[in-house]
Amino acid sequence: MEAVSFGYWNDCVDPDDLEAMWMESDVKSEWINVGETKGSKVHLSRDSDNQPYLTQTEMRAVAGIVVQRHFVSQIDMDMLCTIAEIESGRQILAKSYNKKPDEINMGIMQISPKIAEWFIRESGYRTYNMAEDSKSLYKPFLNVYIAAAYLKWLSNFDNKERSEEFMIRAYKGGTKKATHKSTLPYWKKYLSIKESLPSRKFFGVGPALDAQPHYAGGVSQSKGSVLATWDSRTSPEDMALMWNNPNVKKEWTKSGEKKGEVRFSHDVEKHPYLSRVELRAVAEIIWTKHFSNKGEDKSAVLCALCEMISMRFINGVGQHTGLMGVDYPTAHWLYDDMGYKAYSVEAVEDLAKPFVSMYFGAAYMTWLSEYEGRERSLPFVAQAYLCGPHNVSLQETGPLRDKFEETLIRYQKHRRDSSSGCTIM
Repeated sequence: MEAVSFGYWNDCVDPDDLEAMWMESDVKSEWINVGETKGSKVHLSRDSDNQPYLTQTEMRAVAGIVVQRHFVSQIDMDMLCTIAEIESGRQILAKSYNKKPDEINMGIMQISPKIAEWFIRESGYRTYNMAEDSKSLYKPFLNVYIAAAYLKWLSNFDNKERSEEFMIRAYKGGTKKATHKSTLPYWKKYLSIKESLPSRKFFGVGPALDAQPHYAGGVSQSKGSVLATWDSRTSPEDMALMWNNPNVKKEWTKSGEKKGEVRFSHDVEKHPYLSRVELRAVAEIIWTKHFSNKGEDKSAVLCALCEMISMRFINGVGQHTGLMGVDYPTAHWLYDDMGYKAYSVEAVEDLAKPFVSMYFGAAYMTWLSEYEGRERSLPFVAQAYLCGPHNVSLQETGPLRDKFEETLIRYQKHRRDSSSGCTIM
C-alpha cells in the first residue's frame, strides 16, 4: 500500500462532512482562532513528529456528527472519543500490527481492513466507501463510522444485550477475551480517560407515549442528517397516502407542515421520532397494502412492538435498528430468501426510513407467526419478536408480556375510538 499523506482536512473528508464540521460552533471557533477561513483549505494539526492528528474539539465533532447521523441513542459519542485517545492519540495515520490475528489496524480508531470490509459488505454500512487498497480507511469519518458500527454490533453480540464493559474489552481483544484478565487493564484505562474528557453525550429519553409532536426547524439534507424530512425518507406514493389519512393531515396541518417539506418530530436532543398518529398511519398503510392477505389486521400489534423496541425513534434505540428493530442482515434475508420485495434495502441506513423498517418488521412478524411450520399465537409472536424465537417463555405472565399487552391495548383502544370519531393523542 502506497504511503498516505494528508495536509489538509479537505484531503480526507467529503465536502458535506467539512461543511458539517464548520457548522459545529466549537470547531468553527477553534479554526478561526488559528487563522482558518471558510472556503479555503483547512490545515490539519501536526504533532512534534509532523504527524497529522485531530484536536479534542475536532474529534468530538467527528464522533458527534457520525453518532447524530447514524447511531443516535445507540452509541455513546464519548465512547468513540475515549477509544480514539487510547488507540491512536487521535493520529489520523496511526498504524499498528497484530500478530494474532495477522492483521494491520489503521487510523484514529485502529480499525482493521478485514473488519471494515465485512461491515461494508455484509452488514450494509455503505455510507462511506472504502477503496480497494484500503487507504481510505485513514479518513476520519470512515474510520469512526466503522468503529461505531462495530461497537453497535458488539452491543448485541450473540443476540444478547451487552454492557459497556463487554463492548470495550471486546473492542480491544475480541469477543473471546471480553471477560479475560488480559483486557481488564484496557477497561480500567478507558474508564480513567473517559472520566477526564469534556462530556457532550447524545443519549436521550424517549418521547412520552402520549406526547404531542413538536417539529424541529433548520432541516438539513446532508447525508443521513438527523433533521431529514419525511419526504427525504419516504416515497411520493407513501407520502400521498400519509396526507390522505385524516388524522395525519389534521396533525400536520395544525403544526404548519406543507406538502414536500414535512418535518419529523424531535425530542430535546434532536432525536427524530414518529408521533403516535404517524406511527399508526404507517402501520395501517403497510398492513393494508402488503399483508392484508395474512389474516386479521395486525397494525396495532406492529405499533405496540415499535413502542417497546424503539420508543418510536426513527433511527432506533440501543442495539436495535430503525423503528422496528430489524437489522440489515435480517431485512436482506427477508428480501432475498423470503420474497418480501415491496421495499429494497441496499444499506443499513435504508432501515432509518419509516416505511422500510415497518415493512420488514411486518414481514418478520409474519414469518414468526408460522415459525417452524406451526401457526403461532400472538403472545408467542410478540415475545419471539422482542427477544428471539428461541427465548420465548411459556409462562402465562411476565414483565415483557404484561408491558406488551398494556401497550397493545392503548393502540387497540385508539382504533375503536377513531371509528366513532374520537382521536386519542
